[in-house]
Formats: sequence, C-alpha cells, structure tokens
Amino acid sequence: MDGELGDFLRSRRARIQPEEVGLPSYGRRRVPGLRREEVAQLAGVSVDYYVRLEQGRGPGDPSRTKSGGVSDAVLDAVARVLRLGEAEHAYLRAVARPRRAESVPAASRVRPGVQLILDGMDRNPAYVLDHRMEVLGWNALADALLDFGGSGSGSGSGSGSGSDERNIPRRIFLDPAAREIYPDWAAIAGQTVAHLRLQAGHHPGDAATGELVAELSRASADFRRLWADHLVKPCDHGVKQLRHPVAGLLTLPYETLTIPGAPDQTIVAYTPEAGSETAERLALLGSWATSRVG
Repeated sequence: MDGELGDFLRSRRARIQPEEVGLPSYGRRRVPGLRREEVAQLAGVSVDYYVRLEQGRGPGDPSRTKSGGVSDAVLDAVARVLRLGEAEHAYLRAVARPRRAESVPAASRVRPGVQLILDGMDRNPAYVLDHRMEVLGWNALADALLDFGGSGSGSGSGSGSGSDERNIPRRIFLDPAAREIYPDWAAIAGQTVAHLRLQAGHHPGDAATGELVAELSRASADFRRLWADHLVKPCDHGVKQLRHPVAGLLTLPYETLTIPGAPDQTIVAYTPEAGSETAERLALLGSWATSRVG
C-alpha cells in the first residue's frame, strides 16, 4: 500500500480534462488529465504543497492542522477539483491521514446473537463479512446458495469449502468456476476490488489485507488491472445475478448492515421480492438442501 495516496491522486487527475474545469489545454499533453500545478491552482494551495501531498511527504504549509495532518479544508478542496464521489472523498481522507500502522486482529466468528439473527432469516440467504471480505458466519440458505461449507459459525466445522474459499475476492479471482456462477463477472469483479480498496484505505497497517492484495496481484492479471485503476466504492446495496447448479439463474437484490459493536463486520442479505421467481427458486433450494442433510 506504499505510495497509495499519490497513486490515487494521479489516477483521479488523469480522468479530468482541462476544458472540463475551465482551463486551456495548450495543445497535446504528455500525460492525460490535469497537471499537478493545475490541481494546486484550482484547490487554492501552493504547487509545492500539492506536489508534497501527492508524493506522500509532509507538506510544510499553513494549511496543515496543528497535529501535523492535512487539513479538512485542503482535502475538501482537492476532492472538489478532482470531482470525487462520497466514497472517494472518505478514502482520500483515510489515506492522507492514516491511523497508526497496526495489523487488525482477525475475527474468527460472529457473536452468538448475530448468528441467531442470520438463522432466523430462513427465506433470505445472509452472511457476515469482515473488512477483508472474509465470510465469518452464514445461515443455511446462504450455505446452500454459495457453499460455505457447513452450518454457520465460520469455524469450519462442516464439510465443503476451506477457509480460503470463504474469502470473496479469492473466490471471484482464483476460482475458475466464478465466471460461470456470475454471468456479469466483470461487474462483480470490479465491485469487489473497489470495495476491498476502500476497506484497505481504512486499515492501512493491516498486514493480512496487504498479503491478500499481494497474493491476488500475483495470481490474477484481472485483479492487477482492476487494482491499478484505483476504483473506490462500497458494495452496500445492489443486484447480482447468480447461476446455481440446482436453482438455476437467480436475480438477487442485496442490502448490507454494519453490526453495532463490530464496525468491521457487515451482514449481507439477499432480498428477492416475495412471490418472485427467484424467491420461489430459493425456497426450493432450501428444501433441497434440507433433504440432503436429512
């Protein structure tokens, strides 16, 4: 994650043409997008200050806070110039003022009360992700749909998938079957990387996240390409299509909820409309899975 701030700012500069912000282009440019001095001008800071910011050095500028960090005013101005979305703006703040580098302890399971909530959602596949997109807990219907390998606690007690296969990015990029499971694999892959980068920005010292990114970068050219795009976006709601060998093609709206008291854990619940074809197919899948266990 070294150099992340500079790489992110350069990638965002490259997206914006001078004409879009009222500046002359002065003919052909060696690199696409805005120059650093143009960003500095539009943000109202010195060129030296912005260069130091993009290089990850401590800018000697009165716009820094008393604690030495870059001020909100400067980051807000840069975000405005670079037309950052809400998630990108939050990410800029996180990587410009990283917390003290330290690894985040890996949570091995969810609280018993949260597991009871999952189990009570018998019509909705639901599971819990941590900030590395590791699946920590799930209900029976999620297991039937996604094969997490047994009943719900995340302890690995059931037969089936191993712990590595419960990591969503590994499943998407390293499992050859993923492109068959997800008809719109390219969109799913992009969303996965954008969410992982957002989480990595909020945990800059987490060694396990860095190891996951390094592993996927070595093993997958698609991951390397998408990671280099510096996309930042949460996967907090949306719709996925999934092709299941028993249930067939499913259209699955999903919502996410952060767990109180465990801010790095998120419930992901698929929420097909009652009476829809997908809901009926999920009900049949649940019955099929129950009959197999019985």
